[in-house]
Amino acid sequence: MNKIGLIAGSGDFPLEFAKAAKQKGLGVVAVAHEGETLPELAQWTDAIIWIKLGHLGKLIKFFKEQGVSDVLMAGGIKKTGMFGGLPDLRGAALLAKMVAKHDDSLLRAVADELESEGITVRESTLYLDNLLAPAGVLTKRKPTKDEWKDIAFGWQMAKDIGRLDIGQTVVIKDKTVVAVEAIEGTDETIRRGGRLCREGAVVVKICKPQQDLRFDLPATGLQTIITMLEVKAGCLAIEAGKTIMIQKDSLIARADQAGIAIVALDESGSIPSPAKEK
Repeated sequence: MNKIGLIAGSGDFPLEFAKAAKQKGLGVVAVAHEGETLPELAQWTDAIIWIKLGHLGKLIKFFKEQGVSDVLMAGGIKKTGMFGGLPDLRGAALLAKMVAKHDDSLLRAVADELESEGITVRESTLYLDNLLAPAGVLTKRKPTKDEWKDIAFGWQMAKDIGRLDIGQTVVIKDKTVVAVEAIEGTDETIRRGGRLCREGAVVVKICKPQQDLRFDLPATGLQTIITMLEVKAGCLAIEAGKTIMIQKDSLIARADQAGIAIVALDESGSIPSPAKEK
């Protein structure tokens, strides 16, 4: 493999992947989404086109013209975009035959279309294992006793909504679910939950139990901390080894400055023993 395709969404994740792939000596061929993907991605690609959400036929045609046989998906797409622009013929045909249009169903259907054309969809963390959250308390401040209770409660709630493919994030206060992520995305969920409980919210973001690791892994970055600051949220719990941390050092430094606790737990919601002393 001397080149790899990138289906790029929003945020820094596509940039991080493109840089890592170039360091591996690979050419990067990107399909970027208008209004979502950062323009500077173009600096790290060998070829790039910009498409509207749902233009599946154009995406596949471009990759085939570029001789791409392996691709991955990186970065988010605002799900509200599904109710805006028109898909192309192939995108419309795909949507028409789908019974449910949940996140995982949509992404898996797109992956199936790509693979039917001989294009393999790779795991989204290819070359980026260093971005996965390590287990343990990651900030100077540890969660308080009450925050640990909210984390434990929220972890099960988040896994349950994830199992239903609704979202990855819940906002908790005093063992009460204040907000559940749906189509609006993590930041808006935090804002809504934070406004309702005023301060001290606990944000829990997990990997869905049935998550296909090729796409839509939970991600957190500096913007997550900034949003939590806006509503005076106090603690963030994420899943170790299955959450992408963009600009990890800056993220943790900003959380430390704000007094926000960040903890990464295993799938069961516990800190693995070797990580407890971190």
